[in-house]
Amino acid sequence: MKSPSETLRKAKRAPRPGTGGITLSDVASLAGVSAITVSRALNTPAAVSPETLERVRSAISRSGYVPNLVAGGLASNRSRLVAALVPTIAGPVFLETIQALTDALAEAGCQLILGQSGYSGAREDALIDAIVGRRPDGIVLTGIMHSPEGRKRLLASGIPIVETWDITPTPIDMIVGFSQEKAGAEVADYLYRKGYRRPALITADDQRAMLRRSGFEQRFAALGVAAIPACMVPAPSSLANGRSGFAQLWAEHPETDVVFCGSDVIAQGVVTEVQAMGLAVPGDVAVMGFGDMPFAAHTHPALSTVRIDGTSIGRQAARFILDRVEGLDPGPKVRDLGFSIVERASA
Repeated sequence: MKSPSETLRKAKRAPRPGTGGITLSDVASLAGVSAITVSRALNTPAAVSPETLERVRSAISRSGYVPNLVAGGLASNRSRLVAALVPTIAGPVFLETIQALTDALAEAGCQLILGQSGYSGAREDALIDAIVGRRPDGIVLTGIMHSPEGRKRLLASGIPIVETWDITPTPIDMIVGFSQEKAGAEVADYLYRKGYRRPALITADDQRAMLRRSGFEQRFAALGVAAIPACMVPAPSSLANGRSGFAQLWAEHPETDVVFCGSDVIAQGVVTEVQAMGLAVPGDVAVMGFGDMPFAAHTHPALSTVRIDGTSIGRQAARFILDRVEGLDPGPKVRDLGFSIVERASA
């Protein structure tokens, strides 16, 4: 009978034809257990004893074995992969959701694949085609604005779909988020209560920001304030277009007493430009952000903004998918987690 060290040397020296490396059987021999036990240790570790699990893990570590996830996925009808599409990885606004989604899936033995869809429907459609063909355990989308073709492909895929960062009573499958229009309306109410009557907007030209703009404008119109000046900047948001946006807005509308920004990044740029002009925030013009990014509480002055619980969105999206692939009832398929207004010094 060969010793474990001899088995390891042989496996490293002469990999089986077609495998290109260490096999599950090699790990089993090294650990002194059956191949079925190694498979159980990898897929359902609770089903083997702690001592056996440690022996298998030690053998994997010593041999450098990497499980064949494709073969395992075919056998179990699960890929243990979840795909998430976000507009951009350059901005911080989605980071909480991505981190929470990654952590929750990892706890269940699944991995997250991230796709950057940009702000173009055509690019999202191309990503959807590529992802659906790889049959992940679930797909997480940002927002509810999808092309008819993209929606059709997702409905036909049979894959659990979770839309996030928005809300609708008619999701593709499941949804967790908040109402963008309601957020805009509640910001209008907050600023009106503070006494502001000459508001303006600086916002990116993406669909979710446009929904917030609509809610903001409609609510102010209902309060008797119409024809709100607006400056549109390209998505994704940046400090630079916050500065340039305010410079343009102020040149045309110096009567403005408060600016609602489509993101905290834009708001930071507006504050910087206001101060560079020798004006005061909020003395000459108040500034309201959106997103409550980690820096928002530490700008000078600290940003008033809208807090979104991105962590809870990510966790619920993961729970939706994991329940579905495990054959469990995910409960209500529409989860509105809401938002909160964060009052600070800038407005």
